[in-house]
Amino acid sequence: MTTTPRILDGFRVIDCSIAMAGPFAAQRLGDLGADVVKVEPTAGEWQRFAAAGGAQGNEINVSFLSLNRNKRSLAVDLKSPEGTQIVRDLVATGDVFLQNYRPGVAARLGLDYETLREINPSLVYVSMSGYGEDGPYRDRPGQDLLLQAMSGAMLSTGRAGEPPVPAGQYLADAVTASTAFEAVLAALLHRERTGEGQLVTVNMLDALTTLQMQELSVHTVGGVPQERGTQPNAHVYIRAPYGVFATSDGFIALGFADLNVLGRVIGEPSFEGLDAEEHGWTHRDELYEKTAARLVARTSAQWLDELLTAGIWAGPVYGYADLVEDPQIIHNGTFVEYDHPTEGHVKTPGFPYRFSRTPATIERGAPLVGEHTREILAELGRSDADVAELLAAGSVAETVLADAAR
Repeated sequence: MTTTPRILDGFRVIDCSIAMAGPFAAQRLGDLGADVVKVEPTAGEWQRFAAAGGAQGNEINVSFLSLNRNKRSLAVDLKSPEGTQIVRDLVATGDVFLQNYRPGVAARLGLDYETLREINPSLVYVSMSGYGEDGPYRDRPGQDLLLQAMSGAMLSTGRAGEPPVPAGQYLADAVTASTAFEAVLAALLHRERTGEGQLVTVNMLDALTTLQMQELSVHTVGGVPQERGTQPNAHVYIRAPYGVFATSDGFIALGFADLNVLGRVIGEPSFEGLDAEEHGWTHRDELYEKTAARLVARTSAQWLDELLTAGIWAGPVYGYADLVEDPQIIHNGTFVEYDHPTEGHVKTPGFPYRFSRTPATIERGAPLVGEHTREILAELGRSDADVAELLAAGSVAETVLADAAR
């Protein structure tokens, strides 16, 4: 364990969320020093058994491993009165309670905001959902692809008449996680100033919609229609040429070029005399098509050297293998490495922020199911005999690591 102070040292987060958005938000809080207690079923959270990309682990698959570092696991049966009482006891000691239960589940379990605020009035209670706490879509599945499709973002790229292409990331989940993380920090700041806890609600639809602040304002304020052209421009609201272009050995990205300079570099005389701010809009498809025809003749490295030398904004198109080895990524320390007791050596993305005095650190990897059940119950004042009784009844569960693995 590090002795360096961290921003959220002393704060306890009770993470009752599943899948990606909630656990990712809670992990960010753990990275900043919060004691994150992951409350999961005695058999383990669903995400332990659903491996994204088919990446299985030894005892923990990569999906769960990537979203649950810096947490302790309390495996408890919330359908049992004893299990629910343990979580309520935990709430009395906590600062943040985070859940993304289906509508009505929190109230049925007696873990809704109104119930828990009676136990701990200063609690910051975060409820995450797909579409909102109520309204006509409250019971729809809040799944990443469905939210991307509904947000309008897909129809800002690609060719007219062709199917939209979703983002290459779990975008709705990731944006919602960052939104919840931001909201928790703001609510804790308010509590530090006033002593007041509060209910915080975050939904995926609003998070992904408000992310498009500029694009949607162009539509709602500027009245510019969202119209795709016949060429795969990277965004309907940015002038051409703007997008990804094939070269003789791969692809490069190109954007916001002065058309006269670009024409000279790529050998396209028809660009001479064109104004980027005028013709970049009125001749979008033509400009894209002519640029694409020129760039395919040479290698990515050759074009990037000439384009960057000329002051044109251009860059490489990476795959993950390229990204991991990029010198700027290595310089930044973007990836972190550590040893996990069951999964071995782990290399994974680290922290999106830097603090000079209170850095984020990894204190523990993702826990096994109930790895910390006994430890957490002891903190709540339960005796060894009480714990043994709860384990025997199936109200809680634990996994004990071999001494050699510890």
